[in-house]
Amino acid sequence: MYQNAVRISEIENADSEIVSIAALLHDVDDYKLSPETACNMNNARVFLKTIGVSDVNADRICNIISQISFKGTDTVIPDTIESKCVQDADRLDALGAIGIARVFAYGGANNRAIYTPEISPDVTMNGAEYRNCQSSSIHHFYEKLFLLEDLMNTETGKKIAHDRTKIMKRFVEDFLNEWNGNF
Repeated sequence: MYQNAVRISEIENADSEIVSIAALLHDVDDYKLSPETACNMNNARVFLKTIGVSDVNADRICNIISQISFKGTDTVIPDTIESKCVQDADRLDALGAIGIARVFAYGGANNRAIYTPEISPDVTMNGAEYRNCQSSSIHHFYEKLFLLEDLMNTETGKKIAHDRTKIMKRFVEDFLNEWNGNF
């Protein structure tokens, strides 16, 4: 994620220093990992203070971090070019070949079914519904991953997302053909 964020920031003429720090810290107060610190960005703020980042830049970085996560229909549209670069980089991590691997690694670690054909994907979930969703790994492609290309903020992110989404769509198409006994 870090490398993508820095590269996107350079191409999009964003503040690469702010982007790089936000990219490195983007998950330290994530609601999935640290719900007790997510609102105030306590972990990020303490770290930024210890390395001498000014209060103004700490606020900028924490603002970026607060705008990154996918929350279904409650997803935030970033308000700065730096936030857009970091959000795009974070989303790009979920796409392509590595994104496919992540889906099934997460699914296996969390007892998620690979596929449940009797359930339809729900692309209208808000943040709370998305967090509590128990659908299959294949459904996750429809409920989040295939939506990300259209949610990219930068031209650089859009191009990379398009290429990576094609990889995932081909995979899901092949998976469903095999599941259904088609050759």
